[in-house]
Amino acid sequence: MATLVVCASDVLENGGLGRRFALESGDEAFVVRHRGVARAYLNHCPHRGLELDWQEGRFFDDKGEVLVCSVHGARYDPAGGGCLGGPCRNQGLTALTCWEQEGMVVVEEGGDER
Repeated sequence: MATLVVCASDVLENGGLGRRFALESGDEAFVVRHRGVARAYLNHCPHRGLELDWQEGRFFDDKGEVLVCSVHGARYDPAGGGCLGGPCRNQGLTALTCWEQEGMVVVEEGGDER
């Protein structure tokens, strides 16, 4: 499995802008910080297969509490990617293994979060 250094840890703020990045597979993904923990997901809404962010890096709702699909309003739990409501119909986001090491956010392509 490929390991990618996505960004410096200090650029992610709780409920703030996320960082998009490409996986070696060609899939688009993103990383955000929620309650002090960096989380990574494929940038793919299960409802229609569209990217979540309407402006690059804007994955959270206005309160910085839940992840929202900009196109259909599906809402996802930032702590695990589960569907919280909307047209996602109990289909969650695909989590990627993510951790912080030496001040950097690192993601492993494929697998569940550590």
